[in-house]
Amino acid sequence: MGACVSQQDLAGLAAAHLRRPGLVVLTGAPGAGRTTLLRRITATVTGPAHTGGGLAMLAAVPALALSRAVKARLPAHDVPLLAEAVRSRVRAGLLVLDDLQYADPATLAALPHLAARVRVVAALRTPHRLPDATVTALRDAATAWLDIAPLDPQAAADLARRTAGQLDDATLAAVVARAGGNPLAVTALARQAGAGRGAPDTDVDQVAYAIATALADLPRPARTALAALGLLGRPAPPTLLGAGADALHRAGLVRADGDSVVPVSAYIAETAAGLLDADARADLHRALATVTPDAEAARHLAAAGEDQQAYRKALTAADRTAGGERADLLLFACSLPGAAPAPRVRIAAADALLAVGRPHAAARVLTAGTPRSGASSAGERSAVGAPLGVEADVLRGEALLQAGDPAAARAAVLPVPDAAGATVVAARDRILLLADLATDPAGALDTAEKIAARHPAPSPGVAAALAAVRAAHRVPGWERDLAAAAADGVDPLTGRWSAWLLVEHLAADGRLADAADTARKAAVACEADLAYSWQTRFLAVAGWADVLQGLGSTAAVAGPAARLRDAPADLPGSAAALPGAAGLPGAAADDAVRRSGDLADRALPADARAYATAATALVEADTGLLAAARGRLAAPDTHPATAWVAREAAWLDGQPDRAAQPLDLATTGLLTGLHHITARWAAYDSGAGARSAYASAFDIDDAAPPIPAGLPAAARRTLTAWATGTGFTAAAEAWTGTARREQIRCLLAAGLHDTDPQRAVTALLQAEHLADDAGLVVLAGRARRGLRRHHVHRDTRSPRSGSNLTRRETDVLRLVAAGEPTRRIAGQLGISAETVDTHIRAGMRKLGARTRTEAAALALTQLEAADGPPGPPTYGPAGYGPLGGSGSPASPGFPHSSGASGSSGAAGRPGLSGRPGLSGRHEDEEGR
Repeated sequence: MGACVSQQDLAGLAAAHLRRPGLVVLTGAPGAGRTTLLRRITATVTGPAHTGGGLAMLAAVPALALSRAVKARLPAHDVPLLAEAVRSRVRAGLLVLDDLQYADPATLAALPHLAARVRVVAALRTPHRLPDATVTALRDAATAWLDIAPLDPQAAADLARRTAGQLDDATLAAVVARAGGNPLAVTALARQAGAGRGAPDTDVDQVAYAIATALADLPRPARTALAALGLLGRPAPPTLLGAGADALHRAGLVRADGDSVVPVSAYIAETAAGLLDADARADLHRALATVTPDAEAARHLAAAGEDQQAYRKALTAADRTAGGERADLLLFACSLPGAAPAPRVRIAAADALLAVGRPHAAARVLTAGTPRSGASSAGERSAVGAPLGVEADVLRGEALLQAGDPAAARAAVLPVPDAAGATVVAARDRILLLADLATDPAGALDTAEKIAARHPAPSPGVAAALAAVRAAHRVPGWERDLAAAAADGVDPLTGRWSAWLLVEHLAADGRLADAADTARKAAVACEADLAYSWQTRFLAVAGWADVLQGLGSTAAVAGPAARLRDAPADLPGSAAALPGAAGLPGAAADDAVRRSGDLADRALPADARAYATAATALVEADTGLLAAARGRLAAPDTHPATAWVAREAAWLDGQPDRAAQPLDLATTGLLTGLHHITARWAAYDSGAGARSAYASAFDIDDAAPPIPAGLPAAARRTLTAWATGTGFTAAAEAWTGTARREQIRCLLAAGLHDTDPQRAVTALLQAEHLADDAGLVVLAGRARRGLRRHHVHRDTRSPRSGSNLTRRETDVLRLVAAGEPTRRIAGQLGISAETVDTHIRAGMRKLGARTRTEAAALALTQLEAADGPPGPPTYGPAGYGPLGGSGSPASPGFPHSSGASGSSGAAGRPGLSGRPGLSGRHEDEEGR
């Protein structure tokens, strides 16, 4: 429910919400003062304002509301790209959208994306006709949903008195009572009362009555001109309005906007149009159709009931346009109740709708056998229900396939005979094959053999479908076939779809380096074609593959590439923005977080956002920033990558019960293996009772859970080792070059399971070395816990990047030590929260700390030591404490101490928590 406060406080409340990115929606009845409140908020909030909004007669024009705000033409066909194009123009400013009830679907779909990155305030009139799903999405994305309350009696009286100061108390009270707190009604009724005419006591809507009474004093040409503005819903040249424009100017009902005229209140103009009787309104629509462009004229004719003329105008306009506008016009023509669209028009409409990514609408246009409501004759009903031909059948099948209904797609193309044209048959066979792959993967192999025999020289679409089936079943040569389908020169959509399949199959097989390389090459091609949504998908999955490998930075892709027209040129991972390879593992981790986090901050398709979020959260969890990872993963699991990372982060955080939760999403290959490996660790850490479900060296007589099919060799070896209690070292070798963190986890398991102390210590030391080198501080802490069980105490922290902190790192850690949370540190130092986390991670690496609190304590110790050197440090022999010892050894440059945890610098001391699975849960001190 929205908050409802007095109008006096509403602007301040909205401004408070708009101190950071978010969406504030103001809702109210006609005349409630929405536009006035928007002006007050705009004047209160800092930064430039970008003002736009919807228009009644142009509600179907894609992205119009946003285009008016940023004064630019926008890519309405791709919602994530549209949102990113707006974000790149608004940046730190304020996006102001009035009349959201008239906003186009593209604008409404982009608002949830923008709400996370931009400050947006929008006004929505109630009642409205927005779909319930759209309103729900806006409410979910909104920071605040504020209902504009009616004016209280005192505020209404003050407004009436300012409008007509000569009113006596009795008249003033009558105006306030009849206005019902509506500012527009208060103003109109006060003006009437001030002119000496009272309002009759009727049941007519007060606001409409007030407007109608006020407009009655205008000359007829002025009333017609104002009604025309209401029907147009956009600025109009004075010549179009005729002689009435001057009278409207004198009355203060319109204002100049460049060379055009706009109403001061769109609602008053719409009410003026609504006051016309049906015949007069239809006549005005017909008149406007003669002086407006064809696309607009078609809608006026339809409003006048002239469907046949509207149909012809829409087709004429469609022939002069392309892309999304052409698709909208053809869909409009096919939707007119009194027109009978020809089969060729419906086919053209479906083709255009598919080209702009609207398969559901394309399928509806081609649905035969269902007469439209309003078909007035048997001939029209017959034309609607008549078969549209085989070309329409394959188009409908393609639309249903893209809409996620493979069974219906198959049924749609089955009637297409083998005698149809070669192009139609090829399209039919492609749809049949992909439908079989989705519904009957085993049967798809037989279908593929038949189709391959029928098409010895397959079209690009058929070749891509055949390659998809072979890839799904790993038929020898599948990779070559899928790469050929993705190569340059084929149909762009087929090529991108094939490249995506290739990347996902390579990643599922554990070939992460190949997957990342293929994804980056595809991203460069998409960048050149300005295919933003596909480009971000490929960049995000490439970053995900890098993180799983243990790489945080990759060399820039060679060769020039065009910059995105409607998005910033600094898109992370693009050809223009990819950094060179970092020299240090820690710097690589920081670079991975920066690139994936920057990508996640943009408007993205679902797959791209999931992979970018998963990559960033995994690095944060592995490097000890568990609170940041938890916050990033707070949304429900909707993608296999984020679902596994959420469980992995829970295990790293010492919450094995959460880590062992079953995964409801379908996964394949590597992600399936990783989920099962994390479940084995979670069960092991939960205790002997839970471990009984997972046979191991401790419970060798219990039945092991089944190992899923289709896993990469390394994952299968790891799960086999968990089932038998042996073979972890060999499994670790299998992960070499694929996923360093899984190699480390296998070595940890070897150290925990091996009954030979020498072999166990060797495995744990190797795990510690690899974890330190990769900056995986939580896994390194787990290795040290295992070493302490064998009475091996580490005296050194093995800093990998040198121990000299930069001035900024020192400043950040000093504030951490003072108990400041990340957001306040960022505000005090004038840097972003992500940069604060980067400095904390760098300090943790340099100081060998496992938590931010420990790093802050060590940093303060170094500063104190610089002012006055402490006593000589104590070192164990060769960096280790004596076997069997029980002391708390000191770190280099840190006095030997047995003080409380969090202040001791000893790497070998017990963790802050005794829970299994990590060296302790450390981020309770973060205050995030």
